[in-house]
Amino acid sequence: MQGFTFNTTPSVVFRDGAAAELGAIAGARLGPRVLFVTDPGLRKLGLCDGAIAALEAAGAEVTLYDRIEPDPTLAILDEATEAGRAAAVTGVVGFGGGSSLDIAKVAALLLGSGEPLDEAWGVGNAKGPRLPLVLVPTTAGTGSEVTPVSILTVSAVEKRGVSSPVILPDVALLDPSLTVGLPGAITAATGVDAMVHAIEAYASASPNNNPQSRMLAREALRLLGANIETAFTTPGDIAARGAMLYGSMLAGQAFANSPVAAVHALAYPIGSGFHIPHGLSNALVLPHVLRFNAPEAHATYAEIAPDAFPELAEIADSAARCDAFIAALEALAARLDLPPRLRDVQIPESALEGMARDAMLQQRLLVNNPRAVTEADALAIYRAAW
Repeated sequence: MQGFTFNTTPSVVFRDGAAAELGAIAGARLGPRVLFVTDPGLRKLGLCDGAIAALEAAGAEVTLYDRIEPDPTLAILDEATEAGRAAAVTGVVGFGGGSSLDIAKVAALLLGSGEPLDEAWGVGNAKGPRLPLVLVPTTAGTGSEVTPVSILTVSAVEKRGVSSPVILPDVALLDPSLTVGLPGAITAATGVDAMVHAIEAYASASPNNNPQSRMLAREALRLLGANIETAFTTPGDIAARGAMLYGSMLAGQAFANSPVAAVHALAYPIGSGFHIPHGLSNALVLPHVLRFNAPEAHATYAEIAPDAFPELAEIADSAARCDAFIAALEALAARLDLPPRLRDVQIPESALEGMARDAMLQQRLLVNNPRAVTEADALAIYRAAW
């Protein structure tokens, strides 16, 4: 067995109603002044109220920053950080989807260390320390609560990441009841996003691809594949919601240590250029990237196909099982009412060449792909997806 490194969040709390126990679970760790980072939709729905009340009951003064938007920008990070600095906060809570959690991670870093953001970009460059940090996901998709990565939008065509174990939180608090009210479209897109994390982690060409990540990826696919349609069609099914939330976390642990690849690299220009949600961006290119990779990776994809779709175990030939796996993923996306084509989300054909150029900026991801991707390859994939 080759050597590897595996980092993850040191404490995970999973149970219904855990958000309303946030003060008891982590109040002492967070300290007397807490920056609470969330988005306006969750605030309006009152989904944050129990967690905020729990912190206040534990004696904390809560500074609320609730202006998080999808694909958060540097301006949003600056606002959140300044709110925390003005209140001299002693800890940070990120509450919401991946955007809220990503901003909370970097805000905790900047508030705790004072280091310039420009010195933290990239892999392993953040020095820390950060402030105490608790992350509470409200979608079953990003796995951000257990990943050492924060992705920010730095321009109209580029996203950039901070990747360091320093920004792993102290506690990931998983409360399935928080996800019950998710709209079907978000349930579908974030669920497929989590499946992509598991698929890409398992097949990653990263030198740190490791048996622990592969084990977690397979269990994630088993949970996600078995429950995503129930969560979509029966949104109040708490067992399905819990399985999705836990599966998303396992997929997050997997790809945090065996990084994602071309699906994500090609999804980023879709999200940043056309404001398409990240999970949907992944779903739009997923089957086409897998078909591109199949000549090199069909045996790998065949190994995990029955985890998501048990009926595929009956197909003995690995190439045929790989093809069936890709077709099953496409059929699943259709049953989840996800748009199948780039044209269906109003991306013009004339944009594809620019998207292919922009995708080449994501070399940190493309190096993990099982098959090398050139700009011409990226353009061909986008054309297949269009």
